[in-house]
Amino acid sequence: MGVKTITISLKAYEALLREKRAGESFSDVILRLIKHKSDIMDLAGAWKDIDDEDIERVFKDIREVWSKWKLIEE
Repeated sequence: MGVKTITISLKAYEALLREKRAGESFSDVILRLIKHKSDIMDLAGAWKDIDDEDIERVFKDIREVWSKWKLIEE
């Protein structure tokens, strides 16, 4: 397999490093992160049996994580 050298920012390198699992190369990390696993339509109806309180709790958790993640990026 051929190789190609690329330049990435320190921020991008640190993000990849956080995603890197034991035994993975950086190429493995990139390929894992960009891999398309399925069509989003496969998820249609997945939440149909979840009540409104549980959904609100999930969205609240997501908002909290996003706000922390945004602080890391800045």
